[in-house]
Amino acid sequence: MWARIVIDGSDGTSMKSGFFERRLIAPIMALLTQGITPEKIALSLAFGVVLGIFPVLGSTTILCAAAALVFQLNLPAIQLVNYLIYPLQLFLLVPFIRMGEKLFRVGSLQLSLTQILAMVRLDPMHAIARLWLLELHAMLAWLLIGSPSIFIIYFLLSRALRQVAASVRLGPNNAEPVQISQA
Repeated sequence: MWARIVIDGSDGTSMKSGFFERRLIAPIMALLTQGITPEKIALSLAFGVVLGIFPVLGSTTILCAAAALVFQLNLPAIQLVNYLIYPLQLFLLVPFIRMGEKLFRVGSLQLSLTQILAMVRLDPMHAIARLWLLELHAMLAWLLIGSPSIFIIYFLLSRALRQVAASVRLGPNNAEPVQISQA
């Protein structure tokens, strides 16, 4: 089903594709048709999700690139997910800070995401000086959640991607091209 996605509409068989079809599903299907294994794609996506929610703003692109190089993952796939997951990183920043405060039994600094972002925009060095310990605690909280999350996401995605690849009879020697041009 997914391998037949056509976005350009030139042949009359195109389907109206939504944001996730154009930006996530079609590129993943293109990777499958290029002979990249479902397991490698799943691992790239799992790392992209987990590293994409790392609670230090501005660090995820470098982290994802480093993970892609170290583990020989697909860089476009990991960065694609990293960019798509950015709103979730913002949403989870304060919960990671709160979890870190509870783990280390430190007093709660009552700051909202809006206040944190305003501090960073106004004076980044002051924000770093004031928030570094909170961020350290948030990173350690993320570590507790991140490692098992990679395994869970990888397991679920690898199963799903293997089924998709099998359903469209994709193998390393009989891959079908997916047309992904934009009109």
